[in-house]
Amino acid sequence: MSQIMASMQIDSLASASFISGAVTLAKIVGTFGAAWISIKYGVKYAFFIASLLIVMGLLTPYAPNYELLLLSRFLMGLGGAFMIVYFNPIVMQFFSLEERPVINGINAVAFNVGTAIVLWMMADINQLTGSWQTTLIGFSLASLVLALLWLTVQFQPQTQSANNSADGQNSASSQPYWQGLKDRFNWVYGFTYSGLLTFYICLFTFYPEAGISQSKWVIGFGIIGTIAGIIYSKRQPLRLPVIRFSGVMITLNIIGLSFIELPWLQTLSAIVLGFFIFFPVTALVSIPHELPNMTGERITVTFSLFYSISYLFSTIILWVFGKLVDINQGDYRLSFMMIALLSCTFFIGGYLLPETGKTKELSPCEA
Repeated sequence: MSQIMASMQIDSLASASFISGAVTLAKIVGTFGAAWISIKYGVKYAFFIASLLIVMGLLTPYAPNYELLLLSRFLMGLGGAFMIVYFNPIVMQFFSLEERPVINGINAVAFNVGTAIVLWMMADINQLTGSWQTTLIGFSLASLVLALLWLTVQFQPQTQSANNSADGQNSASSQPYWQGLKDRFNWVYGFTYSGLLTFYICLFTFYPEAGISQSKWVIGFGIIGTIAGIIYSKRQPLRLPVIRFSGVMITLNIIGLSFIELPWLQTLSAIVLGFFIFFPVTALVSIPHELPNMTGERITVTFSLFYSISYLFSTIILWVFGKLVDINQGDYRLSFMMIALLSCTFFIGGYLLPETGKTKELSPCEA
């Protein structure tokens, strides 16, 4: 962020927030329209379109001005928005209900591995390539190769979800957006994630600018937390207890990271925070997959709205965060208070979401 701000001569954090906000705004637009694209072109080619849009990050190093920089970031974010939605019908296509928690967890940890590589090795990568611009070009070209490889995947869409009832009824096979918008679950689901997502974006956008450099520990232990969450979710089918407990730990450690000035305590807070941000992800993502009569089309709409709602919230708060810092002449305390308070949505959501996990009934011998 600091290098991009310097190259574009940006000195306002509110303006800088739009650099990340352009990606976030794209996710709002993209996730809301993702279902329409998949219905029109099929999930396989919709995913390919998403991959090509991510390659548009190639334009970022060549942007001659702030406006074109935002456009390039928007296109890349649009691809990412489509992709995170399409993961879910793809998982439903290839994996059984029992396998999906593990696969969803692997998807989450894959993202964390990529982020960890950037956070821990970006300086070395830039030194190897010569500049951040060359690094981004390399990442974009790698994305292009992966997009072309995706075309080799054999993808035969299922006509009916494995979750459907045995009598063949498919009453939820088509859920247009107006129905999704009336579904209370979609709003609660987006609300639950919104505060955590906002903090997560701020962590990598603004915390280093505030002199808090422990963000790399969040990602590092986030990988461990995701793996632990996969194992936990396989052994403990109930979804809400882990979301509630993790919500408490997340808010407490955001406070520790933001306000404790002792470096070792900040690092400890970042480590615990990273673990508990990602520990409940498998459970959270599994909930829609376990709802009754879930289908590929319906789950696409559900996750479209999930990300649209949470990213819309984040976009607004990101700008407010930067504006508060500007108004307070570089003082981050009020902004940090706001972020810590908003992170409570994850804990609150743990009491509003439905419990979709089913405990196994013990046999008389086991009892």
